[in-house]
Amino acid sequence: MLFGKRPAVEWIFAFLGNPGPKYENTRHNAGFMAGAAAEKLLGVKMDRLRHRALTARAVIDGQGVLLMEPQTYMNLSGEAVGEAARFYKVPPERVLVFSDEMALPPGSVRIRQSGSAGGHNGLKSIIAHLGTDKFPRIRLGIGEPEHEPVDWVLGRFTGRDAEAMAAACEAAAKAAVCYVSEGPDRAMSKYNKRT
Repeated sequence: MLFGKRPAVEWIFAFLGNPGPKYENTRHNAGFMAGAAAEKLLGVKMDRLRHRALTARAVIDGQGVLLMEPQTYMNLSGEAVGEAARFYKVPPERVLVFSDEMALPPGSVRIRQSGSAGGHNGLKSIIAHLGTDKFPRIRLGIGEPEHEPVDWVLGRFTGRDAEAMAAACEAAAKAAVCYVSEGPDRAMSKYNKRT
């Protein structure tokens, strides 16, 4: 247990997904799945509703981190993330976003320091609300669609894909901690993997 004053929020970990049981454990909710792994790793629970998101506070290497799962639905993720970033005065380069990525096979993890939305509506929304694409992201592979993309992203992982995804979420949570404590280069060299 921590005593004394909590450190100020210096980082935001934004886990993207859609709220509600209908979307639980779907491919599009890979970000929320990584959030569950981060909760376990850091010993916190995102159960406080703030900035239109379920949130928790954690400390990594002496630095305050806000973990958040926007409850705005994927396409409006930037409303919650932008609001929190402005409230805590966290610069974009310290807003680490976790999202699904169809261009990567299930179980893959890719850390990047910036980049386009690549057609991902959640990332598009965050770019619009932060006013830049210069924010880090951890993208979790969900595989190429076998049918309609909308049906694919709202489908659930099964069999080996489910096992690969669970391992990727654990790796993503560890990568985020590494990103804060050891820097982006170390996190990318250690955790970027394509299955």
